[in-house]
Parts: sequence; structure tokens; C-alpha cells
Amino acid sequence: MERLKILLAGMIAGDPWQGGATWAVLQYLLGLRRLGHDVTLVEPVEPGSLSPPGSSLTESEGAAYFRRLPLLDDQQAALLLAGTQQTVGMTYAALLEFARDADLLLDISGMLSREQTLLEPIPVRAFLDLDPGFNQVWHETGEDVGLDAHNRFATVGQAIGTPTCPVPTCGVSWIPTLPPVVLEQWPAAGAPQRDAVTTVGHWRSYGPIEHGGLHYGQRAHSLRELISLPRRTGTRFELALGIHPDETGDLEALDAEGWELLDPVEVAGTPDRYRDFIAESKAELGVAKSGYVASRCGWFSDRSGCYLASGRPVVAQETGFSDFLPVGEGLLTFSSVEEATAAIDEVERGWERHSLAARALAAEHLDSDRVLARLIDRLGAG
Repeated sequence: MERLKILLAGMIAGDPWQGGATWAVLQYLLGLRRLGHDVTLVEPVEPGSLSPPGSSLTESEGAAYFRRLPLLDDQQAALLLAGTQQTVGMTYAALLEFARDADLLLDISGMLSREQTLLEPIPVRAFLDLDPGFNQVWHETGEDVGLDAHNRFATVGQAIGTPTCPVPTCGVSWIPTLPPVVLEQWPAAGAPQRDAVTTVGHWRSYGPIEHGGLHYGQRAHSLRELISLPRRTGTRFELALGIHPDETGDLEALDAEGWELLDPVEVAGTPDRYRDFIAESKAELGVAKSGYVASRCGWFSDRSGCYLASGRPVVAQETGFSDFLPVGEGLLTFSSVEEATAAIDEVERGWERHSLAARALAAEHLDSDRVLARLIDRLGAG
């Protein structure tokens, strides 16, 4: 394979202390480097999003988080104050020099679309969609998500563009891709240290939207349909859940039904904590945003990929991904609370078998070497 110069744009520190979101970007950074490519990471951060409010980029909480990430090389990674040449890590001059010689921009969620000086010299500019359905509908309803700054389009919504999926294609051809897992970073774990099925995520990420007669809702809408699951199964469920304390009705309902809520920053706020939390778990309950479910877009979670690689069975809400990944051993699906109950019971009865199958599935289908080599080939960047 030809060695490429790749500029990767993604969110790591703009909203810090989210180990899972950091790993979603690191899988691409480390995976592409494993293939021998020369990869530089850039993350633009809007001035108004700096925390604490009024802080400079270098003094911000995001910069502190960025600096402490051991898997980043500050000679090939930059936190950039959007619209300026201020950086933490790699200098802007070095970043611009790299971009001028780059073969490929891999732009997660179009983060770099407004940084035209960096973006325009790169011949292959790929928008990488990790939030399928939402990005496309936002674009269709007039919100600028950055599609127009790119000339290639990839998505983890495996079904987008197929006859069964109602998500608008926005007049472009979407390349389907699975979430990569760098297997050497995610070894199969031993016996679980938590006697609990777990997950990590947000109750809400943003507001729901309506389009084409479909309601694109959040994880909150999906979890409410599963509220009785702990009582039905007798299994412990620990959710590292980002939920606002004002969601009093939902918090009371979750508590009453036996869900155990953990502080996501405490147990999964850094890449190491996130990886340890998954390895300690018995299995994952993968609850999808209801928009992924309603649109049958084929989304599959990068988080679930990490559980599988760690030898942790995944019971995942069906989004249409079973048309693209094998299910039944290691990875089980559900479309109702009754099906989720049966799948959890099956994992409890045959945990060792499902654990081995989980790792095998990740190795066969999600290995970053295979996933990213195929993506680079389909982007035509070589």
C-alpha cells in the first residue's frame, strides 16, 4: 500500500473528559499509522466553547486534557483555535506545511470545513459521518454541516443510499464503513470484575428532529422503552450516563426500576478509564439513539466495537446493522424490551461462549487494519 500523508480532523478535547469520544478519533489516528501512513491530527475549537468561559486556548480545560493524552504526539497533533493560527501542540506553520503536501483529509463530522486555508490544498477531502441520519437531515433542512467543502463522503450508516433506508443522501454517493478497532489497544480481557451489564453514553446529545415523517430522537427515547429491563431479567445494569440533574422524572424512573447510574467522568472520562471500565464489565447493553432505530440506517457503535474486542458480549438495539454484521453469537440484537430480556438471559447462560465469539467477531470484521485499508481504497486517495 502506498504511504499517504493524511490530515485527520476530529473532536478530542473541545468537549473534554469523554474517554469514549476520544477513542472514536484515536481508532482512526492509531489505525492509519499502523498501516504505515503519515497522519497528523487537528482539532478546531470554537472560542465560545472554551472552558472555563473567558479562558485562552492554552489555559483552557480542553488544552489540559489534550496535553495529558499519552497516545498523542504533540509534533503531529494540534488543538487549533478556530479562525486563528493559535494552537496547542503542533505549530500552525507546521500544520499548514503538512496540509499543503497531504494526500487525504479525513474530516470527522466536517470539523475542518470552515478552515479553508488548511482544507483547500488537499486533493481528496472526505467527510466522515459518525452520526448518520442526523447529519444528512440537518443538511437537507438548511444547516451547514460542512458537506460542500468535501469531495468524498463516508458514513458508518451502512444502509444509507440503499432502497430500504429513508435517510436523504443529499445528492452524494455515500461510502459505507464500519467503526475500526485497533485490536492491539483492545486486548481480550479476563474474567469480568463487575457483575453488571454496562454502557457509556449521553441521555441526550441534542434535540430531536423530524423529517420525512420520521422522528429522529435521542437515546433517552430508546431507554424509556427499556425501563423495566432490570426487573425483567434480574441482571445488574450500570450506566455511565451523562444526564442532566433536571431530568428528575427520568432519574426517578430509572432508580425505581433498578438501573444503577455511574458518573461517566469518574469511570470513563479518559481513554484509560474508558478502556478499563469496558474490560471490567460483563457485557454491554447497546442502546441507540431512536433516530438510528427509526431510520434503519445501519449504524453500529464504535463503543460496542470496543466491548466486542475486549471479549465482552454486546446486546445491541437493532438499527439495521444485522444486514452487515453477523449476529447471534457474541453480538445479539433486540427491537423490544421482550427481545432485550431474552438476549440478556442468553448471554447470562452462555457467557464464556459469547465472550469468545465477541472477540472473534471484532477480529474478523472490525480490525482497523482491514476496515481502514478498505476505506482508503474506496476513497481513491492512493
